[in-house]
Amino acid sequence: MNKLQLYFRLVRLDKPIGTVLLLWPTLGALWLASGGVPDWRLLLIFCLGTLLMRSAGCAVNDYADQDFDRHVKRTAERPITSGRVSGKEALAIAGLLAALSFALILPLNALTRQLSVAAVVIAATYPYFKRFFAIPQAYLGIAFGFGIPMAFAAVQGAVPAVAWWLLAANVFWAVAYDTEYAMVDRDDDLKIGIKTSAITFGRADVAAIMLCYAVNLGMLLAAGRHFGLGLWFHAGLAVAAACALYHYTLIRGRERAPCFAAFRHNNWLGAAVFAGIALDYALR
Repeated sequence: MNKLQLYFRLVRLDKPIGTVLLLWPTLGALWLASGGVPDWRLLLIFCLGTLLMRSAGCAVNDYADQDFDRHVKRTAERPITSGRVSGKEALAIAGLLAALSFALILPLNALTRQLSVAAVVIAATYPYFKRFFAIPQAYLGIAFGFGIPMAFAAVQGAVPAVAWWLLAANVFWAVAYDTEYAMVDRDDDLKIGIKTSAITFGRADVAAIMLCYAVNLGMLLAAGRHFGLGLWFHAGLAVAAACALYHYTLIRGRERAPCFAAFRHNNWLGAAVFAGIALDYALR
């Protein structure tokens, strides 16, 4: 495997699920902030920026976790952990991707640029929260949802209270799907001392996940009413709720493969919510 292929794996371009989990709430925010008609230039900037920042975050995460990853079956062969990419290379790649992402938003207003700095800090510090924070997935939810206030800032020049409400809703969604992800590595994480929500919740993990889904969907329902969304939005939420119930059937046995499948299936849950928003505006 050549260096380019290793870099490709380092930034997870071979695993786009993380990018779409960031992208759906960001797109939803763009549609809501713009009344259903987002500027195509903003759409392009936020799509590319999401991809670049997720990739940068992956490189930083692997740099921070290299000593832990070698003890986890699923991550032992990652490029840094296996010694095929150096830590310096990973940090250089992360810095380049972050710089490219920042260059994309330079034409936007000052508030959006300021928020982007906060987004970088949050993304860079997330890996270290696993050392001491009992539910680092909540912090991940902030990192994965920070495109929401940035989208409102870019469109409206301000971040209304409802944008922070949507960010909070995203935190509950992230805790749900990333706990499913953490359930895959729970045995390994217990051995090496990393803190995850799957460990913190213990035998209440499945109940906690379903509660987080319920809170997320309830908060989205309230936000939809704030924006006057109707039938199609509610249909999207109904599909998202059906996805969450399907995830219950996968995770209730706490087996690795089904839990990972549930995590990946959150792409469809996020897509359903966004589709409901977009269709509700388009079919008025």
